[in-house]
Amino acid sequence: MTSLYAGIDLHSNNSHLAILDQDDKRVFHKKLPNMEDVLLAELKPFQDELSAVVVESTFNWYWLVDCLMEQRYEVLLANPAAMLQYKGLKHVDDKHDAFWLAHMARLGILPQGYIYPKEERPFRDLLRKRGHLVRLRTSVINSLQGIISRNCGCSLSGNKMKRMRENHVAPLLTANEDLAFSGEVSREVIDFLGQQISRIEPLVLEKVQLRKPFQCLQSIPGVGKILSLTIMLETGPITRFKKVGNFTSYCRKVPTTWTSNSKKKGKGNSKNGNKYLAWTFSEAAEYSRRHSDQARAFFNRKAARTNKSVAYSALAHKLARASYYMMRDQVCFNPNKLFT
Repeated sequence: MTSLYAGIDLHSNNSHLAILDQDDKRVFHKKLPNMEDVLLAELKPFQDELSAVVVESTFNWYWLVDCLMEQRYEVLLANPAAMLQYKGLKHVDDKHDAFWLAHMARLGILPQGYIYPKEERPFRDLLRKRGHLVRLRTSVINSLQGIISRNCGCSLSGNKMKRMRENHVAPLLTANEDLAFSGEVSREVIDFLGQQISRIEPLVLEKVQLRKPFQCLQSIPGVGKILSLTIMLETGPITRFKKVGNFTSYCRKVPTTWTSNSKKKGKGNSKNGNKYLAWTFSEAAEYSRRHSDQARAFFNRKAARTNKSVAYSALAHKLARASYYMMRDQVCFNPNKLFT
């Protein structure tokens, strides 16, 4: 029986479906709307012969992969950042992209992404929303701190700004009506974002349990259950990373610079990897610096030789490496191994 391979170049409102056989002969191609019934109807005549259906890992792949897997298709999620680009073609379009996906699946050289379990993706998205709100709140706090520093010649900590019961902002800006209004609006936004963050956290804690390989993450100073859950839901099975370097690269905690003979020759794709894990380990670095004497000493030594930005990156990289071994071997955090 002839084996067929399908590639789907997925866009926001349409898809290009391409099918070829084991001899690389093009069997079918069609541009289709992003409607489950239409796509499944076009694939149905080829279902028994299809060895694989490749879907490009774009921002909106969830619905398509889920519906194909429910119909028992063998689905492969293509990692576009790792795919080799075909060369020597004068004209390239979505049709060629779709056939190229199928072609790599036929040759067995398709770089694949991880298809995260459908039942856990909503919790992951909820924690991503929490992270988004935290970053928004931080940006408002930074803006308000700038206003206070410029106009009052003093500073106010973020923790005091986040306190809902006490208003530490208003007394500093009473001298000017416009500045007072700016402070009032900023504080209301900070309070509102804090309330929404507080709504998300207990819901996630109630519905999601830390799996055993990830429970040890809470032994890192300053890392609680929310950050541990975020790492778990963004990482998936730690076994899919063969080496610690693969994991730290996925966390965007390795440099992208290309060098030759000690000279910079460009840099790689800084967007490769998981931006949410990158943010999580940056948060872990800050909390660890606050709660661990050894982490703080490492940070201060690094900052003295370079600068604070580099020191934060170095500490986050160390924590990502430590987390890999902790999850893989299911052991608790050992600062003596990490900082000596």
